[in-house]
Amino acid sequence: MSTTAVSTSPNSPPPTPSAAEVFAFADREISTAAATQWPHADLDLGDHIPSVTTYVRRIRVDGRPLYAKYSLLGMSLVSLLRGACGPWPQARVAQQEYVQRRDALIEREAAQLRLLARAGRPRVCPVPGVRRGVLFTEPVTGISLARLLLDRPQDSASLLATTLGELRELHRPAAVQRLGPAGAIGERSIAGTFQRKFNGLSGPAYVQRLGADQRVAGDREGVVAVLRQVIVRLHRIRARTVPQQHRRVLAYGDLKPEHVLFPDGVDQPPVFIDPGLLLAGTAVDVAKLTSRSVLTLATARPGPKTGQHMVDGIATFMAERMEDLPLKARRSWLAEVLLLWLMDSVNILTTYLSAPAELPLPHQGTALVGRTADLCQMLDRISASMAAADATSTVWETALDHAQGIAA
Repeated sequence: MSTTAVSTSPNSPPPTPSAAEVFAFADREISTAAATQWPHADLDLGDHIPSVTTYVRRIRVDGRPLYAKYSLLGMSLVSLLRGACGPWPQARVAQQEYVQRRDALIEREAAQLRLLARAGRPRVCPVPGVRRGVLFTEPVTGISLARLLLDRPQDSASLLATTLGELRELHRPAAVQRLGPAGAIGERSIAGTFQRKFNGLSGPAYVQRLGADQRVAGDREGVVAVLRQVIVRLHRIRARTVPQQHRRVLAYGDLKPEHVLFPDGVDQPPVFIDPGLLLAGTAVDVAKLTSRSVLTLATARPGPKTGQHMVDGIATFMAERMEDLPLKARRSWLAEVLLLWLMDSVNILTTYLSAPAELPLPHQGTALVGRTADLCQMLDRISASMAAADATSTVWETALDHAQGIAA
């Protein structure tokens, strides 16, 4: 039955939007935006690219391939379809007002891509236009960092170092002046997302429904119980952690291995897509890169040999990041990376587990849902070691062992 079926009960909650009507609306907005941007061009809408965050579609403009990205109210599609903005007529009216705002998510992302393009480093995908809340970007060919990590796991340390090295200019303290607070994309903050999802009265209800519409292998209630325990631990660890005075820099924010592409081979600088620049410490980018590299292992299941090479590469990469830090600063920075790593993994796993069945998941999402039990076991054991206040170096080594095991 459609999620928009109207109940006859006067006490029933208002109907939530359906994916079909949201996607049809987004298609119309993309078509109108493209016609406004290129009024005399031949336009052809292509395939929908599954995502749980924004609506993305391929489009051809006079035969030129582009991507069109449309964000609804600056929130994830999962939240929208779960009724976070009310019934669809109400959400649609709010969206028409939202796209007029200068601080709309798409406007900020377009501004960030243009800022990075002017700076020249890191290289980013070109922006042909942005209209009516639709961001048009040129596709980037080449092999992704995610694929390279699996194909060349023995080179993982250098691949990760190359990727982070491209952000060197962003990670200089002076770079924060390039982007005012209004231009940051705080929605991509790991800690902010975790706090938003798992705080207050709505957090426990959200967790209780996880996996209800997805095929979770094994005991769903057991998975929910483990995730609930992990989330409580992470809240407590965060609360007891003494804030460190790390320098604030421009973090790339959404630094996923699939967002880093090598169009000219690994000897040339990569191209980055989908930025989420925010003011934060350098641990944010390292944590996201670590978290998503481990999840790449989980989805691909390349076997113990590849897993060992990749994890050894992550260990080497991290050791190089910390070698110039004093011992106390090294411990606090590593502890922050660990906490953010776990938060990020919980954030994305629970987003996939809370997606309505009618929302197509990307390949990674389907694969991660299939590994839910294994991932929960990994998160449970690492968070338990952190909660026990084990030495940070011991927790890190334990985490890497569990990351290696997830590859099998």
